[in-house]
Amino acid sequence: MKIENLRIVVDEREKKSGIPDLLRAVGINLEIKTLPIGDYIVASETIVERKSVSDLISSIFDGRLFDQCNRLKENYSNPIILMEGNVAEIEKIVENTLVFYGALATIAIDFKIPIIPTPSATHTAKMLISMCSRKDSSRGPFLKKIKKSDDLSRQQLSVLCSLPGIGEKLASRMLVKFGSPNKTLNASLAELAKVEGLSEIRAKKIKQILEEKSKSYKESNQKTLDI
Repeated sequence: MKIENLRIVVDEREKKSGIPDLLRAVGINLEIKTLPIGDYIVASETIVERKSVSDLISSIFDGRLFDQCNRLKENYSNPIILMEGNVAEIEKIVENTLVFYGALATIAIDFKIPIIPTPSATHTAKMLISMCSRKDSSRGPFLKKIKKSDDLSRQQLSVLCSLPGIGEKLASRMLVKFGSPNKTLNASLAELAKVEGLSEIRAKKIKQILEEKSKSYKESNQKTLDI
């Protein structure tokens, strides 16, 4: 398929990334819209969520990531996450890298959403063009009415799925046992270990993540003491 025949719908918030300019420079037909989910629609059922490494980490810890994954899966058959940047940066941002990789494992295994790494905006643009160049990319409407994600149960599951090694099945068991995410997160180590399928080792990791003071908090307090 010729470049001039390719079409990509781009979320307007992506303009500052420079990627739309790169796509336009090679002749891609762009439509800039305010997308309720995702950043790039490259085919009727293929939507791409682009995240820098730092934004991906932030979305893991503030609970956005799994909610976004749910909405992507609910509305598109082929959602994809593009992880842009140097993955080695995670060691400078988070103390326990297993939290990061645990979240990626949840996305790939539980949500069945592919995660494609790209080193820079230029390579992200090339990947988007490659996705859009597929023979089936022009079939069907690109824009659709997006279902609202206001299911409280789904949101509660998303909160618990942000914990390392916790998929939907374990999250559901936690909610059955404790009743709410708040009570689950405040459960003791002994109580967590009693959840079917959740070993004491995994329970200890969860408690460590919930109770360990963050690196930024420690650094902030150290600066205060140094003043």
